[in-house]
Formats: sequence, structure tokens, C-alpha cells
Amino acid sequence: MKFENKSALITGGKRGIGKAIALKFAENGVNVAIIDIGPDNDNELIKEFSTFDIKFIYKETNVADSSEVNKTINDIVEVLGSIDILVNNAGITRDNLLIRMEDSEWDSVISVNLSGTYNCTKAILPIMMKKRWGRIINIASVIGEIGNIGQSNYAASKAGIIGFTKSVAKEVARRNINANAIAPGFIETEMTKKLPENIVTNYLNSIPQKKLGKPEDVANTVLFLASDMADYITGQVINVDGGLVT
Repeated sequence: MKFENKSALITGGKRGIGKAIALKFAENGVNVAIIDIGPDNDNELIKEFSTFDIKFIYKETNVADSSEVNKTINDIVEVLGSIDILVNNAGITRDNLLIRMEDSEWDSVISVNLSGTYNCTKAILPIMMKKRWGRIINIASVIGEIGNIGQSNYAASKAGIIGFTKSVAKEVARRNINANAIAPGFIETEMTKKLPENIVTNYLNSIPQKKLGKPEDVANTVLFLASDMADYITGQVINVDGGLVT
């Protein structure tokens, strides 16, 4: 996998899966931009990524705000020169049974997860189309394929990302731009570590491999889809879930 002079933008890259993806790119010589909610406290990300021989930039950005996204993209291009790879990873949950769900819980999840993906993709597409090369990788979820109790908003946003990805892939294929989605299953993150043991056990029982995934499992798949090795793969959903969805 060769990524000479390539730059990647990862949304929601401060922690968890997003950070694992950003680090994987940095390890392979890709210039990295991360956008996320909130500041880079004590410049921790800047310090960490300064150990790699790459360009790095962090921008505090709300992906649900299209004008904010457009400004951020311009700032990133000024530093990195271009954006060749986009990973739409930013996402939130506001779980509740549908009958109890507040409009704000629905709206916030759709705004960040789905509209955020739309905003970032639309802002970056002109850059990729001009270069006639690009990789768009959207982080969906197995929940977008199979649903889950108490997550109708989250499931709708992730299912929307899958449909969005397939449509974009068809629109930009002639410009040598690939768009794919990854649907992670149960991945070990700070959030999942806080779940009660019985819930984790129930998940494990439904996973054929009988183990939880790691953020690096998703990051490795992203790296492959961003490379020339995946040149003939577009419009696809790759499940990284230990066999949960077959």
C-alpha cells in the first residue's frame, strides 16, 4: 500500500475508532487532518501526531453545520495542500424507545451522523473531482442493517449512510473516486467498556467469532479501501463484525 503525498481527513477522530484510523494513516505516511467537537486539550493530538513524519492539523468543527464544515475544509487544504481521502466517522447516540423519544434526540443523531456525512462529502467532492482521484469511506454500523431496540434514530442514520454511499459511488465513479461504507459490529471502545457485563455477554453470544472487535480492525479495513489495492471496489458495504451479520 503506497500513499505518497496523500492526505486524509477523519471526522470524529479524537478517540476510539476515529483515532485508530488517523493513527493507521499516520503510520503509513499519510498526512492527517482530524475534525471533532471540542478543542484539542493541551495539544495532546498535536503532540502525539508530531512523532510521525507527516503534516497534521486538528480543527474543532461541528459536522452538522455546513458553513462551519466549508470553512474548515478550506483551512485544512491550506495546510495539507489537498484532501485525497475522506473518512466520515463522526457519530453520536441518543438511545431511547421510539414511543419515548424526544424530537431533539432524533434530530441530533440524524444531524450529526447523516447530515454530517453529507456536509463533509459535498464540501470535499470538488477537490477530488478536480484531481480525478479520491477515496470516500463512510463508517456505518451493523445497526443500520439489522436495527436495534432503542436505537431507531441511530439505525435510521446509519442505514441512510449506506444508501448515501451507494448513490455517491455511482455519481463519481467516472472521476476515479471510490465511495464505500464500513459497518462495524461490537467494537471495544471507551463507550462499550462502560456497558454492564450481562449486555457484553449477550453480544458475545451472538458473534460467531466469540470475541469483540478492536478499533484497529476497522482502521485496517479503512486503510485497504483507501489504497490502490481497492481500486475496483466501490459502492460496497464491508462488515467488520466477527460474522455477526451474514
